Amino acid sequence: MLSSFELKKILVRSTNWIGDAVMTLPAVAAVRAAFPQAHVSILAKPWVAEIFRICPDADEIVLFESPGAHDGVAGKFRLAGELKRRGFDAAILLQNAIEAAIIAGLAGIPIRAGYDSDCRGVLLTHPVRRTPEVRKVHQIEYYLAMLAGLGIPPAGKEARLKPGEEYHRISESLLKRLGMDGSELLVGIAPGAAYGPAKRWPAERFAEVADRLSADPGCRVLLFGSEGDRQSVEAVQKSAGCGPVSLAGKTGLREAIALIARCRLFISNDSGLMHVAGALGVPTVAIFGSTNPAATSPPGARSIVIWKGVPCSPCLKQECP
Repeated sequence: MLSSFELKKILVRSTNWIGDAVMTLPAVAAVRAAFPQAHVSILAKPWVAEIFRICPDADEIVLFESPGAHDGVAGKFRLAGELKRRGFDAAILLQNAIEAAIIAGLAGIPIRAGYDSDCRGVLLTHPVRRTPEVRKVHQIEYYLAMLAGLGIPPAGKEARLKPGEEYHRISESLLKRLGMDGSELLVGIAPGAAYGPAKRWPAERFAEVADRLSADPGCRVLLFGSEGDRQSVEAVQKSAGCGPVSLAGKTGLREAIALIARCRLFISNDSGLMHVAGALGVPTVAIFGSTNPAATSPPGARSIVIWKGVPCSPCLKQECP
């Protein structure tokens, strides 16, 4: 049991996607609560690092730059060397891949803990069996169950993101550039979803929602998404008569967080930004299709899920047959 060790420097290997990273936040909080005097570092890909920069339970972010400096076999050895020089006592691997265990082993981290997935159990000093039952629970509970198997009790199930004053300044600057003065009632809509079209509610329906909400004086609709969501965002923009503002490909995660935090409502397919909005405490409406709300519904007491339980759902298919 890890709880019996006096750990001073802990490395937590993050998951690689924004929504998954948000759902690990209660696990990070549990590590912090169990080892309040330890220095907790998060090993994360650059595109999810911002999640942990505004997580109150992380002390430091270590970037796993792949693509970049840590690409390929040579890059993994380079990363392992960097981690070894930091002298971690333990690595808690929230990511399921065998690569995470290999890197922790190469780094000489004496305690390596995580699920025994991906044939990596022999590389871990403290493997936790990933049972068929635990694979059916919500992802927040999935990561907490892993820690429970290591003797680390939960510190609650709330996923918390707490952006500081600088995020307010970022949003003020962005709104000014968009021709707004900050007094508007902002509604965010995220009509894209990276997994595939089966996760995307039709653009014309998002457009109708945007038009109905914009009938409220002072309401402005912001369309969120990455460069890959541009087609979905442009389809909503084309169908809507209210002139929603497209942010597709125009913001990084930092800027998106700053603007979502200003929204009075956020409407989204099952996506990373849906989880961000829930963790920010923004009232969130999550629309589910092919994926399972029992496993990946957004965090937060102010989130609701719209899902029709047809016999074939959740099928987890990219395209609806």
